[in-house]
Amino acid sequence: MPTANITYVGELRTVCMHLQSGTKILTDAPTDNHGKGEAFSPTDLVATALGSCMVSIMGIKSRDLDIDLKDSTVSITKIMQAEPRKIAKIEVVLNMSITTSDKNKTILERAALTCPVLLSLHPEIEKEVTFNWK
Repeated sequence: MPTANITYVGELRTVCMHLQSGTKILTDAPTDNHGKGEAFSPTDLVATALGSCMVSIMGIKSRDLDIDLKDSTVSITKIMQAEPRKIAKIEVVLNMSITTSDKNKTILERAALTCPVLLSLHPEIEKEVTFNWK
């Protein structure tokens, strides 16, 4: 069964529907590539998926450690390359809302660095990951 359906609605915009939940995401081409920049671009979603995946994997591991990561945040900076146009670098800053032992920090950081999105990204994309602990 497909994961999503995508409809091109014109003017460099798509509507993406997650079939299991019915949730919709709009995408728009960025302003530096002929778009309006009124929604996530496809490459924004790739970079955002990385941060979301990393903190989600940490959340799974934190359950085993009886730690609540609620209110932790992730900041994503996507840097594009001009020729050929592609993602050159993704900067991920994880701001963790908890105080915990160095051992737990190491376990959670290692979990984040095994997230499926990180492991799926092309090796030429530079990934800079920073963990900020409370």
